[in-house]
Amino acid sequence: MNLRTLTVAAMLSVTALSGAFAQDNPEVGGAAMFADKNIVENAVNSADHTTLVAAVQAAGLVETLSGEGPFTVLAPVNAAFDALPAGTVDTLLLPENKEMLSTILACHVIPAKALSTDIVGMVEADGGEHVVDTVGGCKLILKAADGKVTVTDENGTVANVTIADVIQSNGVIHVIDAVLTPMSAM
Repeated sequence: MNLRTLTVAAMLSVTALSGAFAQDNPEVGGAAMFADKNIVENAVNSADHTTLVAAVQAAGLVETLSGEGPFTVLAPVNAAFDALPAGTVDTLLLPENKEMLSTILACHVIPAKALSTDIVGMVEADGGEHVVDTVGGCKLILKAADGKVTVTDENGTVANVTIADVIQSNGVIHVIDAVLTPMSAM
């Protein structure tokens, strides 16, 4: 082998290795999600999360979720908010309901970075379900079966993780199909 062949082979090996360590994020709401951007920077681009973004803004949580973290955010899609009783979202977005909105949103945030493999591991280690505390003081029950992860809130609402492991610079997002609420909220 000549020097040029060795150099090209070495470059290809480095390229292959760097690709093996790169995290390919799924698209969310028709938008690319970038691992070097924070939760808020990515969420604002998702067409499926406009209600969540408006709620985060109304609750004054933009700065918090742009912070260092790490956070695991269970991000309900617009359809999840639409499924709430008529008028609920509009009422929660009123300034006088900021505290309640903040409490509900905080039930979607786990103060750690938990990838789906971490969640499955915790569930298996705990015999089929794992209880996790959120930033908002909610206790959520995580379950994993048949390749799917579900999250149950204190009121019995079950959310399915529809897109897992959307890596962020300050944590991870798992897209869910229901809004989670604390016992005191609904």
